[in-house]
Amino acid sequence: MSGSVPEPARNWTVGTAPGIFPFLGHGIDLARRPLDFLNSLPGHGDLVEIRLGPQRAWMACHPDLVHQVLRDPRTFDKGGPLYDRLRMLLGDGVGTCRHQDHRRQRRMLQPEFRKARVTDQVRLMGEEVESVCRTWRAGQVVDISEAMMDLSTRVVSRVLFSDSLDTGTAAEMRRCLATVFRGIFVRTVMPVDALFRVPTPANRRYRHASDRLRAIVDAAIDQRRRGTSHDDRDDLLGTLLSATRADRETAISDQEVHGQVLTLMFAGVESTALCLSSAWELLGRHPEEERRLHSEVDAVLVSGQPPGPDELPRLAHTRCVLTETLRHRPPGWLFTRVTTQETELAGHRLPPGATVMFSPYLLHHDPALFPDPDRFLPDRWLPGQAAAAPPGAMIPFGAGSRKCIGETLALTEATVAVAFIARHWRLRHLPGHTERLRPAASLGPRELVMVSEPRTRRPVGTPPSADSRAPGTTVVPVVHDSRTAGGNDVRDA
Repeated sequence: MSGSVPEPARNWTVGTAPGIFPFLGHGIDLARRPLDFLNSLPGHGDLVEIRLGPQRAWMACHPDLVHQVLRDPRTFDKGGPLYDRLRMLLGDGVGTCRHQDHRRQRRMLQPEFRKARVTDQVRLMGEEVESVCRTWRAGQVVDISEAMMDLSTRVVSRVLFSDSLDTGTAAEMRRCLATVFRGIFVRTVMPVDALFRVPTPANRRYRHASDRLRAIVDAAIDQRRRGTSHDDRDDLLGTLLSATRADRETAISDQEVHGQVLTLMFAGVESTALCLSSAWELLGRHPEEERRLHSEVDAVLVSGQPPGPDELPRLAHTRCVLTETLRHRPPGWLFTRVTTQETELAGHRLPPGATVMFSPYLLHHDPALFPDPDRFLPDRWLPGQAAAAPPGAMIPFGAGSRKCIGETLALTEATVAVAFIARHWRLRHLPGHTERLRPAASLGPRELVMVSEPRTRRPVGTPPSADSRAPGTTVVPVVHDSRTAGGNDVRDA
């Protein structure tokens, strides 16, 4: 074996997942019941062979194997069906590029994602979360999934472009991203190109959404370029455009500018939105955790304003809620890599070009790593408890040199949003709510609606009377019951 980090000495088991679809392989299982299928794989071994269409792939089911893959990006490079599809859409941005290009790209972008830089953006995050929930009214049925996508789109567009996208463009971007994330997933688990060249309605929607995303980014870049010479704004697009004017050895191309913006928009919008939607869905089914969250934000955000840099460190339980949400339901739930040379994994020899897969969801739900993995327990992440988690078992943002560059930005945005909304609103499930997860390229609820109930006499941005509801607002009766907390199902998640 050459070029690979030595794997821990132990007796590994290698197996093959059973399947009944020779041509499509296990893609049908991954598309129809992905989480159940993932959870079944460790029963077949630490490293399990599956089929993605006619291609063989290997799923690493043990955390030591996953970290062997993540610690050696030279041997296990970004590739396989997921990243091959993403490159076709996004180009070679920091999240999709090959190993040899990654260090240069990361160094260029890293200053925009450092903690001090993110701290400077806390104010704009607060402005956007206020804007998103300003129109909510008592008893209104709120599309939480759409609201959180709206929020993350606003924040990412301001980080990238300084100004939020106009309402129509932001709504179109949300729709296009949802279509593309679903399309990318199907093309990952069933990588049979002939299936997606057929002009079916789904394939046409995917191509149209991909084209429109590129057009939105192109328009934003072109508008900036048409600005005056002194219009070098202090945002990420400004950093990228400045890099095109650097000396010949370090300058980047216009094509790379487009690729980086698309990549960061693609990675930053839906993942944060789904994390937030999952947090509200889980809190709605766990009223005791919701009460503890309310108690903390009431004590920290006394003024009712969004948290600033001074308040964020005091939101300890809020961070525990978000960390447990990322464990319970990581938006990035399935990834692929490709071997660049012959190597060994779990004592099994893999040829160059072999597809290796790993799943944060699978690790996070392993009872050997996290007792009662299906329960929503934020206290797992209290200072004295968090150390009990095995090293490397918690990887919602990946690990190693390819760990998500936007981790600090995403967590800060999510903390600001959860704290401010919980300070002013209680979100209740509709009677009879059942959890519906439809995994795509990311994981989380995409059709979550909840009832908004004001927690303060006059929530920020709302009128003094609940009778001043927005035209067309839907109001439903909410029955409070100590057993169900307003009709919620309080089963453990």
